[in-house]
Amino acid sequence: MSEPSLIKSTEADREATFAASCHLLHELLEELSNIGKAEEGGMTRLLYSSSWLKAQQYLQHVMQGKGLVTSYDQSGNLYALLEGTDENGRHKPLFTGSHIDTVISGGKFDGALGVAAGMVALLYLNEVYGPPVRSLAAVSLCEEEGSRFPFAFWGSRSVTGSNDWSAAGNLKDAEGIRMLEAAEICGFGPNSSYPVRPFEPDGYLELHIEQGAVLERTGTSIGIVTDIVGQKRLDVMITGEANHAGTTPMHYRKDALIGATEMIVRIHELALSYGDPLVATVGTMELLPGAVNVVPGKVSFTLDIRHTDKGIMDRFILEALLIISASAARNRLHAEWQEHLSVDPVAMDEGWIERIQNACEALDFSYRKMPSGAGHDAQIFAEVCKAAMIFVPSQNGLSHHPEEFTSEEEINQGFRVLVEMLYQYGYRGKTDE
Repeated sequence: MSEPSLIKSTEADREATFAASCHLLHELLEELSNIGKAEEGGMTRLLYSSSWLKAQQYLQHVMQGKGLVTSYDQSGNLYALLEGTDENGRHKPLFTGSHIDTVISGGKFDGALGVAAGMVALLYLNEVYGPPVRSLAAVSLCEEEGSRFPFAFWGSRSVTGSNDWSAAGNLKDAEGIRMLEAAEICGFGPNSSYPVRPFEPDGYLELHIEQGAVLERTGTSIGIVTDIVGQKRLDVMITGEANHAGTTPMHYRKDALIGATEMIVRIHELALSYGDPLVATVGTMELLPGAVNVVPGKVSFTLDIRHTDKGIMDRFILEALLIISASAARNRLHAEWQEHLSVDPVAMDEGWIERIQNACEALDFSYRKMPSGAGHDAQIFAEVCKAAMIFVPSQNGLSHHPEEFTSEEEINQGFRVLVEMLYQYGYRGKTDE
């Protein structure tokens, strides 16, 4: 097994290369922010859209131009490989990256930061240390958000094999276009020339903005993710009786909105009683017939529940459904619900958590161990390999928003921690670990 050679022999040379790498990282983020710019602000890059394809092709062009070997898989995930010299560690690289898709009018950093940082980190390591002992791969995952098709984490799920085209291909977007059809327009899909996946991951490391305000409010540079919350999402349908607003006495009414409002308030109070980190959110509501002079006959609303403990999350949902049933009965309404997302909480790898902590202490960066209240691709990879996440602050806690912002200094600190972790794995690590 050949050892890596130090190409940049002085600390000054390495720091100059790191500064140039940070400049390239911010340049990539700026260029990506111009792809899919939305009139209402931010950017929109939905899976298999023209802006999504342009972003992937742009990244491929940059990485190829700088000497990395790139490839796609059938789903449209883009890989940039830094191949290791050790035969045993060559074929299952450590993955680093995130997702390239956005929500509608999304921000500049969500997903894109991890993608750009992973690719630039490989370029830096190769320039300073040459080929690694064990392979490293930066990945621009095709999708995480579920903003176009009713299916989240398609990129990581297709890499890990937890879902395939038979499960996702016939899903339709708002315009009735099938997911497989959209993929084929972009040149992907099971009938393309691309493999199902070119590599299997030996591990997964993701740099991401926090998407919350904890790091900023506590003045902390780095978040070390301990767990990613589980999520349950339900569609709740309440049926009463639509009737004339002027001729229907109050005590005769079967007002679906009154019942739904009561349910929402009581579920909110229940969530407060559970305390952190449980959160429950009603994000959408629809009234039918939706007329100013008609008593609402039907109301549907969504319920999103998250917690790091599956047992607590399940108990809360049971109590929330009892609230819905009791309120429906009290108001002479009919209630039904359907679960459309269920993701268990996932713990990050303890060994990687310790390494990230040690790196922060060595670099004199303040850090905080914390759960992630948002879902991430790392939780999908954790099903098949060791996974870890590094957070950097989000100004005012904004995310999925055109004004999403993280300073260059904060990004550079997270990038330095990411580089150190990749270096430890690729260049210092023992193949029998």
